[in-house]
Amino acid sequence: MVRIRVDWRASCSFVGTILKWLAVPLAVPLVVALLYDEPLTPFLAAIITTLVVGFALEHLAAERELGHREAFLMVALTWLAIALMGAIPFVVAGRGAFSHPVNALFESTSGITTTGATVIVDFELHARSIMLWRQLVQWLGGLGILVLATAVLSELGVGGAQLMETETRTRDVHKLTPRIEETARLLSTLYVGLTVLQMVVFYGLHLVGFAPDMTLYDAVAHPLTTVSTSGFSPQPLSIGAFSPAIQWVTIPFMTLGATSFVLLYFLLQGDTARFRRSEEFRFYVSLLVLFSGAVGVVLASDAEFPGSVEEVLRHATFQVVSIMTTTGFATVDFNAWSASAKHLLFVCMFIGGMAGSTTCSIKVLRWLVVLKAFRRDLFTSSHPSVIQPVRLSGEVVSEEAIRDIYAYTLISLCFFAAATVFLVIDTARDGPDIGEFDAMGAAAATFFNIGPAFGIAGPFGSYEPFSNTAKLAMVVLMWVGRIEIIPVLVLLTPSYWRT
Repeated sequence: MVRIRVDWRASCSFVGTILKWLAVPLAVPLVVALLYDEPLTPFLAAIITTLVVGFALEHLAAERELGHREAFLMVALTWLAIALMGAIPFVVAGRGAFSHPVNALFESTSGITTTGATVIVDFELHARSIMLWRQLVQWLGGLGILVLATAVLSELGVGGAQLMETETRTRDVHKLTPRIEETARLLSTLYVGLTVLQMVVFYGLHLVGFAPDMTLYDAVAHPLTTVSTSGFSPQPLSIGAFSPAIQWVTIPFMTLGATSFVLLYFLLQGDTARFRRSEEFRFYVSLLVLFSGAVGVVLASDAEFPGSVEEVLRHATFQVVSIMTTTGFATVDFNAWSASAKHLLFVCMFIGGMAGSTTCSIKVLRWLVVLKAFRRDLFTSSHPSVIQPVRLSGEVVSEEAIRDIYAYTLISLCFFAAATVFLVIDTARDGPDIGEFDAMGAAAATFFNIGPAFGIAGPFGSYEPFSNTAKLAMVVLMWVGRIEIIPVLVLLTPSYWRT
């Protein structure tokens, strides 16, 4: 008889605790439903279910100790469990695309993984409370991944934790806050503060006349999915529904959401030297400027793109920042852009923000290490007797960390390639009729948690036309991509369970 070496009961017990507390944020759209005289049943059903399931799972284990193995299982199960519970309000509401459970699960998974891919076709069909729950579940997902990356994965040695410590001195944070709970509280406070600040700025612009279409509801809803780099919007035209002032203001908040919160914390403490020393931050900003300029030049040279210099600069910068931070907002339908501009945006899908932020994709820290290691390998090829370590911000990166980065990057690209092939085969069999480039965009947008892609899944489009099989596959892609592959792959190895 094979003995399982993982205390799965302890893992599920911790998941139950998290689910139990999910009832608290569910009370927010419940209040909104009361204010707008909308159905309460979707949220009452979700609250009751999360409490019952949460308490039941929490009492599975009498003694709860979260070792490395149990932590991997807890991380993987938590995102799945919240996605399932988060889909309940959509299923119970049963309006529009949400009348099908697969669509509801897709939307909820897209929310909690901060992807921003949507199956909604007709926004007017859905109640304000349901749309606010969409926004709120993304905000919770951003907060969850922030705490996970800096407090939990750092203990497991995955998620780029070793490199993030080299760049930002996360160990200093742990010295100030030796317990995970305190670290989570510190980062959560910063996260909430940035969200509230954006709400104040948005509604302030409305009050002074720079954003006439920005209602109080929109001023609350959109910041929830900006700092979390998520991208859901209750408006069918996304941020394009608002004035240029709102669009310009959104850019720095998306950028901050994809900046290391550890660096932001020390900046608030008056330690500006860390920003100046951080090669990752300089590389991150340089890539944003480089691609924004490149897309801007392409748009300016396109005779079919109407607009002034300000419009070209705004749309180019906004879309590059939105995609590279994996936020997924849009100011314009870039499906109508030239092939050159769209291919540049496609490349941006493979570049994420900084480690220790709410963003996803292949983070710039990994690309920076890959480039430095490749340059080192080229040099040592012609100078075999020279020992040249790879350094980040003056500190040596271990060879083990470099190998991990190479492996993660390769696995990510393999996942993307396999997902593309699957979507091409599935759409050829069961529709919709899309080309290879659109399939590549959809695969990248879901696996790297970006949201909008190209073609029917473009910024003002929807994933609803894809088959249920394809949508379920994309649910898996969003889940695996959000928790950065390793916790899922570890669960698939027999040695994890047996030895």
